[in-house]
Amino acid sequence: MASRYVGYFIAGTLFLLGLFPVVGQFFSLIPDCELGGATLLMFGTVAASGIRIIAATDINRKAVLVMAISFAMGMSVELVPGVLDKMPQLIHSLFSSRISTGGIIAMIANALIKVNET
Repeated sequence: MASRYVGYFIAGTLFLLGLFPVVGQFFSLIPDCELGGATLLMFGTVAASGIRIIAATDINRKAVLVMAISFAMGMSVELVPGVLDKMPQLIHSLFSSRISTGGIIAMIANALIKVNET
């Protein structure tokens, strides 16, 4: 389903369900191994969809450079855990997740990098 109205409906439904503590208690009873398996499948599906989108687009030099920088910065937060220790709290909270780091850096790099295609 690719309709945004379905997404709005689901978001509203989840918001309403979040107002009832019994729903949270129900989901807290699900075993960790079941949640882990579902999470693994969900993130695998999202990653496969992202790869399909990237593969379907015409990738020029700028896109390759933006992807390389954002992937590298996102992975650096994960691989070098203390890299943000001396940064201000705002920077630390924005860039502590590899997903947010990669996304923010990709937006900044896409706006700043100019590549002359010849």
